[in-house]
This record gives sequence, C-alpha cells and structure tokens, in this order.
Amino acid sequence: MSADLLQTIVAATQRIVETRRQRESLTALERRAAAATPRGPEFEAALGRPGHVNIIAECKRRSPSKGVLAVDYDPVRIAREYEDGGAAAISVLTEPTFFDGALEHLTAVRSAVRLPLLRKDFVVDPYQLFEARAAGADAVLLIVAALDQEEMVALQQRAWDLGLATLVEIHDEAELTRAIDSGARIVGVNNRNLRTLTVDVGASDRLAARLPRDVVAVSESGLKSREELEQLAVAGYRAFLIGERFMTDPRPADAIRRLMGSGVIFRGQPDAAAGSVLQK
Repeated sequence: MSADLLQTIVAATQRIVETRRQRESLTALERRAAAATPRGPEFEAALGRPGHVNIIAECKRRSPSKGVLAVDYDPVRIAREYEDGGAAAISVLTEPTFFDGALEHLTAVRSAVRLPLLRKDFVVDPYQLFEARAAGADAVLLIVAALDQEEMVALQQRAWDLGLATLVEIHDEAELTRAIDSGARIVGVNNRNLRTLTVDVGASDRLAARLPRDVVAVSESGLKSREELEQLAVAGYRAFLIGERFMTDPRPADAIRRLMGSGVIFRGQPDAAAGSVLQK
C-alpha cells in the first residue's frame, strides 16, 4: 500500500465535497442542518465515564487494509446490536471510496438508535460539518495528519459552534502536541498508521504519559482483548474505538458483552495508582 494513502484519501474527499456542494448549496445544507439537534456534550460524557469500559463501536463495510468486512452490510442492524451490547457510542463510516461508507448510513442509524453517533470520515471542509449535523451526528472525527493547524483549529471551533463534539485523532508525539495546542477535549490515539496501514497497539502505550489529564483519551484500532483494555485504562485511556473486531463477529452484541465483562474496567478495588488515573 502506498505511503501516500492518507494524501490520496484526502484528495478524493476534497473532490467528493466539491461534487456535493454543486448538488446542494451550503445555504440549503445549513437550512437542513438547522433542523437537527446534535448532542455533542452527551457524546463527550459517554466517552468520559470514569472506571467504565466505554466502547465506541464502529459500523464499516470495508477497510483499505482488510478489504470487505461484511458482504451483507446492514448498518442499522449492526448499530442496534451495538446498542443492545452496551456500547457507549457508535461510529459510522461515511467515506465512500475506500470504506464503502455513505451519509445515508449515518442517517439510517440515527433513526434506529439513541446512542451518541460519530461521523467517521476525513473531514477537510466546513461543508462536511453541516452534512454531519444534518445526517444526525453528535460528533465528528478530525485527523491531525490530514489538516494543517489553522484548518484544524477552525474546523474544531466550527464543529463546537454547531453543537458537535470533536474526536481529534493523532498517531505520534508531534501530532499530540498539535492536538493539545488546538484545545482538543477528546484525543484519540490511532494505533494504525494511516499512511502505511500498519498497526502497533504500542502507540497508545507510548503516548499515554503525555496525554493531559483534562482530556478524554481514546485508544483506536487493533484492540482485541479485555486485557488490552484494562492495561490501557491503567495508562489513562477512558474509551476505546473498535471496529473490525466486531464487524467480523456474527454476533456483535455478544462480542461487546464479552469484551466489556461487568461493564467496569476493574473488578473490585483498583490499586491507588490505577484509581488516580481512572478517576481523573
């Protein structure tokens, strides 16, 4: 896979946005978005519950690294299973070219579940924020590597103004510094390098100590076991974004329940060090 995959996806996204803008003006889209009531604070609260296994369960048909994950992809059925299984929030892929996503998937999921929803896409233009709100999202993903600092700060502030939470995604120390400087309240460490698609869960471990105590830290990608979640919780992570692990299970609700266990990250009393992290 090309080392310029992220750049390729961003370029494709920019072309898609221009096509959509020609189809529906920003003014018309703003009117549609005004009818929605996003619950950004509810998304933040759902991810930040201390001591709990806060899982963002992801709906996606395909990934560039693994190919098609679900031949008979039904995001509504999957989202309902996620809700039944105890997920804290749901992420819906809307990127069409590389993930087979669609805004219609997000709209359909919004009509079927009550959980907070994240629009998972490569957001590079304010137009996409209005799309997200109109389609029923409560939060959007902002990928630091896909944006310069001015763009990221402006998109984050605009999202907040629209009532949307932002999950600011990073992969290394330089990107973490940029996320912190932007004032991000939720920071996601993606264990998958978006330029090479290699997965290294150690990325979350390496960056844990540098994550500010006043942000909600999310570990993303490559997570498979309860033990991994417990270790990351001790390190300071409050939420976990998991997609392929559930998408490849015939019973996603049961898969979430197995991973969550009792629903709290520790059975019994955690030690003092762990407690101070989890209750921060």
